[in-house]
Amino acid sequence: MTPLLTGIRVVEISSIVLGPFAGQILADLGADVIKVEPPGGELARSVHPTEGAGMSAMFLNNNRNKRSICLDLKSEGGRAVLARLIADADVLLHNMRVDAITRLGFGFSAVKAINPRIIYCSAIGFGQDGRYRDRPAFDDVIQAASGLAMLPAHAGGEPSYVPSVIADKVASLYAAYGILAALAARERGTVEAVEVEVPMFESLVSFLLNEHLAAATFGAAPEGAGYHRLFSRNRKPYRTRDGWVAVLPYTGEQWRRILEEIGRADVIAQSWFADAGERSRRVDELYGIVAAAIPGRTTGAWLETFARLDIPHSRVNDLDDLLVDPHLADVGFFAPGGQAQAGAARALRQPVLYRDAPAADDRGAPRCGADTAAILAALGYAPEEVRRLAAEGSIGMDGEG
Repeated sequence: MTPLLTGIRVVEISSIVLGPFAGQILADLGADVIKVEPPGGELARSVHPTEGAGMSAMFLNNNRNKRSICLDLKSEGGRAVLARLIADADVLLHNMRVDAITRLGFGFSAVKAINPRIIYCSAIGFGQDGRYRDRPAFDDVIQAASGLAMLPAHAGGEPSYVPSVIADKVASLYAAYGILAALAARERGTVEAVEVEVPMFESLVSFLLNEHLAAATFGAAPEGAGYHRLFSRNRKPYRTRDGWVAVLPYTGEQWRRILEEIGRADVIAQSWFADAGERSRRVDELYGIVAAAIPGRTTGAWLETFARLDIPHSRVNDLDDLLVDPHLADVGFFAPGGQAQAGAARALRQPVLYRDAPAADDRGAPRCGADTAAILAALGYAPEEVRRLAAEGSIGMDGEG
């Protein structure tokens, strides 16, 4: 943990990855993130694989450094506790449908009335000003709607999903920086309350079209949108004699080196080769020339060759290879810290380093309701009030949900 946001309190009402990942980024930066969970805990706690009741790998990897309070928001008592939490918070982060959280009494206008300086972040499926506003949204649906699932078809394959919850995570990153920007503006006195809307659909479209808007940037594009280099059928990991390797010559000099290495000086001699635009237009042909040469040597031999030629390259790792990657070991990427208490042998550290900034130990992801009693006490609830709320089912404590 890097406690740069010490003193900032975030109330997070979210589940699975969209919302929790954003909240974890803020928690890793030292914010006091209070995760509001329903009775029994949020859904990610039960996603396979798990280590003990309610402590799945997905939950552990999206909820470290947070505190958990279990509230039944369908009850009057649970909603009253949430209102008191909000009154003392800097940020409310949720990934509920807008109509659903509004029905509970915690839409932006209602929350602003409770706390006029609140930063209110809605991480949702679709922007509320558009016709898709009420559609349900999960990662696969957003991958399809955004054009991501169709990209493999441009390279000769079939539409397919990226095997990662990429839409959730991209939107979570936008949510985290949106919250931080609003907090900075509020601290400067530029604004007070701010509603930050982060739709998954628009977030992933923006992320993809950064390069794929391409010729459409300038108006009509007869060939359609798309960065055509990425659609080359020969842009892929290359099979070596004993495995797979990735290599990306990009500059003219890098292309010259690799073509000389594989005995294709005849390509370098072509009149078009010296022109960057022509190389770009013929990139599928160039990739094909490289692909044809790669099977002649082992992966290790190619890695040594590409290092000598100073051309970007890598072994093609599988997920399990990352667990023993020497560079990740050098930088201490897998360190269980507080997660070891939940049975985790590995945890993913924050990838961004803040050198010369203070540091603190991470805390493991909390059990559902583990911090309910302490949070209520800090809000001023007397012990008998806490017992009453627990008896009526408005709150859960110590993992009981």
